[in-house]
Amino acid sequence: MRKKNIIVVGLQWGDEGKGKIVDLLAKDADIVARYQGGNNAGHTVVSGDLSLVFRLVPSGILNEEKICILGNGVVIDPVVLLQELEDLKSIGINIKDRFFISYKSHIIMPYHKRLDIARERLRGAGMIGTTGRGIGPTYEDKVARLGIRAIDLLNRDLLYEKIVLSLKEKNYLFKNVLGEDIFNPDDLIEEYLIYGEKIREFL
Repeated sequence: MRKKNIIVVGLQWGDEGKGKIVDLLAKDADIVARYQGGNNAGHTVVSGDLSLVFRLVPSGILNEEKICILGNGVVIDPVVLLQELEDLKSIGINIKDRFFISYKSHIIMPYHKRLDIARERLRGAGMIGTTGRGIGPTYEDKVARLGIRAIDLLNRDLLYEKIVLSLKEKNYLFKNVLGEDIFNPDDLIEEYLIYGEKIREFL
């Protein structure tokens, strides 16, 4: 019997009910994978008496024995992801050996969020309605080869080097164009190495 793939795509600006559809389809799937996007929106799924909001973890995680994956097109805020995983554990959802992250997924950093918000403010009446969660700037860094991947959080020297390189441009913008405080790489490195250790088992 041939295997088939089902892709759920939203064609509006979000809030189309993708999470609910994925949850319905997941019962017949072996793997539920998210291939792009970030935590700019929540997918609400109701299971019995529980109402859960998924911002990063695929909503198929509620189906026992299903494997859930964040692909390399997803941009990840580790603070949000780790909180979501803790919330799932707290209600008895087993994620061990069921949840995986592509090591090539890119990481949303604090400077991405600040850049997102500062640019939006600069647009004035022409604001685009960004959620300010740094998703767009993270994709920019990915395309420009300035991004930080999940695997980089496990390598102190490489992570520091990449943060320094990315901040050369961004700190110039913050100081000279956007009127924002600049970032010190030393203030970020330890925090993100800790996040790396916490997600290591999922890579």
